[in-house]
Amino acid sequence: MGPVVRTVLGDVPASELGVCDAHDHLFMRSPRLPGQELDDAEAAGAELRAFRRLGGRAVVQWTPRGMGRRRADLAALASATGAHVIAATGLHQAVHYAPEYLERDRDRLTELFVRDLTEGPVRAGLVKVAGGFHGLDEHARHVMTAAAQAHHATGAAVAVHLELGTGADEVLDLLCEKLDVPPGRVVLGHLNRSPDLRVHLRAARAGAFLAFDGPSRAHHATDWRLFDALTALAEAGHADRVLLGGDTTTAAARSSADGPGMPYLLRRLRPALAKELGERFARQVFVANPARAFSADWPVE
Repeated sequence: MGPVVRTVLGDVPASELGVCDAHDHLFMRSPRLPGQELDDAEAAGAELRAFRRLGGRAVVQWTPRGMGRRRADLAALASATGAHVIAATGLHQAVHYAPEYLERDRDRLTELFVRDLTEGPVRAGLVKVAGGFHGLDEHARHVMTAAAQAHHATGAAVAVHLELGTGADEVLDLLCEKLDVPPGRVVLGHLNRSPDLRVHLRAARAGAFLAFDGPSRAHHATDWRLFDALTALAEAGHADRVLLGGDTTTAAARSSADGPGMPYLLRRLRPALAKELGERFARQVFVANPARAFSADWPVE
């Protein structure tokens, strides 16, 4: 069948993924965001249906282990809405967990990640990890090592939270140079938050995917510098490396709460991209690139 995308309802040929929000959250909770939990299944369903009405077909949920990813609910929403939903395994930064949670699983992360990716009833389709601000601490290196091992066992992509968009060079050095993950299996998130075009171009030349996300974040360099970054990448021949997502992390940012939410990507951003950079570019970043970034030749069961 060729490369397929592993969704919460099963494997889908990459060619059938469709218009994709490449980085978002339907469910998420963290002690770092008290009172801002995404834990309302009805609200998540409304957001997903609004995205579907605008032509959206797939959503990649980057919520990792221990942060309320609610895989059974993701499967139920996918079934109810007809959306392709891709769930994550992996771990975020240490600050998002109780110390005892991290200590309990520290020596078996690879096993847990592989199990999430390969065992049902609801399987993950990528590994989410996280760097720090302009560097990698011991926790990040440990988790990324386990993520690389899980990639080598399954082929799954490794998606990376870059803190405020920084540390891309360090991440690629560890994952690709030291741990032998092919750059094309690495997705670097939040690059819009640090709009350094030199970093973007280096990462694209290396072969990684670059995720520009977060229109729900009012105080980051998101939309107002996005088109400069995308234009520079397109003009340098790297349109095939670009992904776009909403990264909705609070209930207030959802469209049902008068925030931009997931629908913003297709209601406002996609038409603007088509106007500025052409319909071919818009289709590539919303359809062709996600299909390549998140598909894999999964092991035969």
